[in-house]
Amino acid sequence: MSMLYLRNIETYYGAIMALRGVSLDVDEGEIVTILGANGAGKTTLMKTVAGLMQPEKGEINFLGDQIGGAEPDVVVRKGLSLVPEGREIFPNLTVEENLRIGAFTRKGGVRDDLDLVYSYFPVLRERRRQEAGFLSGGQQQMLAIGRGLMARPKLMLLDEPSLGLSPLLTEEIFDIISRLNAEQGVTMLLVEQNAHIALLTAHKGYVLEMGRVVMAGSAEMLRNSEDIQDFYLGRSENTQRGQQRWKRRKTWR
Repeated sequence: MSMLYLRNIETYYGAIMALRGVSLDVDEGEIVTILGANGAGKTTLMKTVAGLMQPEKGEINFLGDQIGGAEPDVVVRKGLSLVPEGREIFPNLTVEENLRIGAFTRKGGVRDDLDLVYSYFPVLRERRRQEAGFLSGGQQQMLAIGRGLMARPKLMLLDEPSLGLSPLLTEEIFDIISRLNAEQGVTMLLVEQNAHIALLTAHKGYVLEMGRVVMAGSAEMLRNSEDIQDFYLGRSENTQRGQQRWKRRKTWR
């Protein structure tokens, strides 16, 4: 059985259906990426899994338990943490205070967890007493990931970790994501606009369009897909034509 599986999830913003029968699987130890244009439903999917939005229909199963509709704190206690789009750190708190908030569901000391975070993000140790609002964008993203790690997650949801970062910082963040997966065994579900680096990092992926899964497969298969290359990777001599062809496709199966 998959660590996380979704079956026929429907989520609404008011009367607007944002997710239209989404199904996917995340196996233990995988990095799975979700690709899609703005408005495709990627962030809605992450919020639905994390308990920040309630699905109207469908099933969300995490480690054998149904979590669809569960409150966010219940989801976190089960071993799932969300690193949200835009980081959402607390700017007036120190770096270490932000990290400690990530362990709010646990009792007892968190020193070992702090040491683990600092081992992956040494700059956070150097600035642990500094207010988080004075960190650079890249450092704030590191803090957001570190805060997610403080929950000791079995599955981490990362929503646009490269948002607003330079190419060099993006590579650094994704290198750390890969190391956390390989060295700490953290399974990850990743939403990312940078399809190139996402597909080089992930084991498999899903493509969302208008709230539906329109393509799924191994990362290698997606990288080699002409439509993915045309629409996301810029290989085509006429990218606009590739985008138009993508939009006309009703299904990839």
